[in-house]
Amino acid sequence: MKQQQRGAGLIALILVGGAVVMAAMVVMQIIPTLVEYESVTKAAKHAAEGSTVAEVRSLFDKAATIDDIHSIQSKDLVISKENDRVVVEFAYEREIHLAGPAWLVMRYSGSSR
Repeated sequence: MKQQQRGAGLIALILVGGAVVMAAMVVMQIIPTLVEYESVTKAAKHAAEGSTVAEVRSLFDKAATIDDIHSIQSKDLVISKENDRVVVEFAYEREIHLAGPAWLVMRYSGSSR
């Protein structure tokens, strides 16, 4: 008497493998945007040490050059003062092309608070 084998078939294995590969490709495209967001946040906190708007923008530009930030420029920053403290705020979008007409839009915002 033969016993029937159980388990995933070849088709199921191919489908699961394809889904894992597609998810990994999306994650591999998202990770650099997250790293850049952390660099922008660090640059904004460093730029907040400036006392004038021109100095804040200059500090941000220097940090952006060092950390290779391309998504946002110093002219896009919102610079204000709260309780004699400079606050630098930013917001930007990154688009990741998935396939055909499909895009993943990542919106990032933060401040130096």
